[in-house]
Amino acid sequence: MALLECRNVSRHFGGLRALGHLDLALEQGEVVGLIGPNGAGKTTVFNVITGVFPPTEGEVLLEGRVLNNLPPYRINQLGIARTFQNIRLFRDMSVLDNVLTAMHPRCGYGLLDALVRTSRFGRREREMQEEALALLARMNLADRQHDRAGSLPYGAQRRLEIARALATHPKVLLLDEPAAGMNPAEVDSLVDLIRGIAADFDLTVLLIEHQMGLVMNLCQRLVVLDFGEVIARGTPAEIQQNPRVLEAYLGKGVV
Repeated sequence: MALLECRNVSRHFGGLRALGHLDLALEQGEVVGLIGPNGAGKTTVFNVITGVFPPTEGEVLLEGRVLNNLPPYRINQLGIARTFQNIRLFRDMSVLDNVLTAMHPRCGYGLLDALVRTSRFGRREREMQEEALALLARMNLADRQHDRAGSLPYGAQRRLEIARALATHPKVLLLDEPAAGMNPAEVDSLVDLIRGIAADFDLTVLLIEHQMGLVMNLCQRLVVLDFGEVIARGTPAEIQQNPRVLEAYLGKGVV
């Protein structure tokens, strides 16, 4: 049984079909790239998996459990975390508090504990702060823990968003264009970072990316979408040579 599956998933918006009959299966520990031209339906896949939009048809399953119609917070609690194409940090909160916020749904204490400051409250707050600081250190952000999140450089904000996702203890991490806006050196560092956290946190990773250098160096296999449909699957080397993929990116008659 695959860890995460989309079975015959479609998503319609009125008369527009944004995604059609998607079959996708991710095994434990895989790093898989979801690529395609702009408007191909890639972010719609993420939105359907994470419950932003329920599928019009088909099923999304995590470890065999159907996720259809569950709210996003519940899907996150079950083990799927994501980042966004447009960074969505709490910009006026500190770097540390951005990560701590993601931990509080599983804090393990109640309102009364927080009001009277019980020993359980104090213990869990210390544990969460230690874990958050360890995540920031892993992302090379420990020295910026008290800075306002919105003041970080763009690449650091991307790393903070990944740290916040990891704070929810996911089994599957969805990364939506994590290299967007990065220079080549930052992209190289990001490849090492994603590969490292996938191994260290025992993660399965599905990523959307237009930076082909990152995709080809990082992903074990690729799934290519065009107009909401899968047009190719394979290793990076196979996809590079696929004429249908080249046509989707470059246009008919160019290849």
